[in-house]
Amino acid sequence: QVQLVESGGGLVQPGGSLRLSCAASGSIASVYMMAWYRQSPGKERELVANIGSSGSSNYADSAKGRFAISIDNAKRTVYLQMNSLKPEDTAQYYCRVADFRRVSWGQGTQVTVSS
Repeated sequence: QVQLVESGGGLVQPGGSLRLSCAASGSIASVYMMAWYRQSPGKERELVANIGSSGSSNYADSAKGRFAISIDNAKRTVYLQMNSLKPEDTAQYYCRVADFRRVSWGQGTQVTVSS
């Protein structure tokens, strides 16, 4: 079993910043991928960014230049620094971890960008 605990969501004004954290615990292989997804009402869940235990990362076009994903392997924690936030970034943000055995999801943390 793998448990994911997300934190850092909240209400922020357009142009502001937030930092999301996701700590994983339980049985995770030494090679794994962690990611942030988001889902808005009426829309499908979409990838925001992912990062491997090696440190290689990928970003959705909407996140490039504004968001930065990082990982602390010792803490099995992934971070998402979000800058220059826009109202369209408003969504429930979910953490995901995957290794060769399983895929696990967090409960989500709400990010609302509004003036």
